[in-house]
Amino acid sequence: MHRTLAAALTALTAAALAVGVALGIVAALDATPEQPNVPLVTFDRSGE
Repeated sequence: MHRTLAAALTALTAAALAVGVALGIVAALDATPEQPNVPLVTFDRSGE
């Protein structure tokens, strides 16, 4: 009985930690500013 309770508490703690980490990653990704979609190289097409 004692081992079963310890295993259940360990699994519950691991699940709670995984959910917390996932929420932290989502919050960190939402906190980063949107990057502008500007090309690094442009070619002049006026000769066509």
